Amino acid sequence: MTEHTTTHAADEDARNRDIKIYVNGDILHRDEAKVSVYDAGFMLGDGIWEGMRLYNGTWAFFDEHMDRFFNSCKAISLDVGMDKAGIADALRRTAEANDMHDDVHCRLMLTRGIKDKPFQHPSLSTTGPTLVIIMEHSKPVDRLQSKGIRLASVPQVRGLPHSQDPKLNSHSKLNCIIACLQAEEAGADEALMLDPHGFVNTTNACNFFIVRRGEVWTSTGDYCMNGVTRQKVIDLCHANGIPMKEKNFSLYEAYGADEAFLTGTFGAQTPVAEIDGKPIGTGERPVTKRIQALYKELIKQHTA
Repeated sequence: MTEHTTTHAADEDARNRDIKIYVNGDILHRDEAKVSVYDAGFMLGDGIWEGMRLYNGTWAFFDEHMDRFFNSCKAISLDVGMDKAGIADALRRTAEANDMHDDVHCRLMLTRGIKDKPFQHPSLSTTGPTLVIIMEHSKPVDRLQSKGIRLASVPQVRGLPHSQDPKLNSHSKLNCIIACLQAEEAGADEALMLDPHGFVNTTNACNFFIVRRGEVWTSTGDYCMNGVTRQKVIDLCHANGIPMKEKNFSLYEAYGADEAFLTGTFGAQTPVAEIDGKPIGTGERPVTKRIQALYKELIKQHTA
């Protein structure tokens, strides 16, 4: 059987067996943290989430993550029930309860709350939102930096904004899960998804970049998650004299890339080893390594 990995592969940490989870103001042991089967998130995937990382006691790029979170909630008429300061306080309480300070990953989840009946209409959620915060001691595995991730292009696409806007970090992730399943069936680790016009877009879990003749390319951004790490990489390239283009490009150009990498809050920049069984570059990855170094320095400056 082919061994699969993911961009979210982390070293095992025994401390995670006893983490405490925030549920609507209560902080409970993971075995006691529950939500109702009538919750709109469980029943319908009706909610918005955000992933963040804690470095040196500071949430990296907190304002950018909160802008995305609150904008997404507004887009689906989901009342957060608190402001950014309230979210920051809930994060602080959860981190303190777990004695967490560094190499911590957080999944912040807000749903439309408990429904009166098991049906779709949002008005049936009458109790107010459900807010859950899960924090884990989580450090990306080192082997991915040398080994790289294997991608397969899949038939499942990132859709048009008027179907389900890919910029919504919603609990409804079935589109991406189907893509991931298709990639696994093709013997790869994750899926490389195209946009509705057939151009290379993103993976099922991360944003996608290639390097060709010293230039860094990524999609136009029209059909992908507006990734915080994605934007930081774009900004770092512009600020450090690395040619950077946001453009349409095809699988033909991705196959012939000198380097490729993924960006995401958890893994930062993860090298791509192959696409559809075709090796990408020689494995030296000088541009990727430079961007990784610049990003690490940015994190250090932001969280010092």
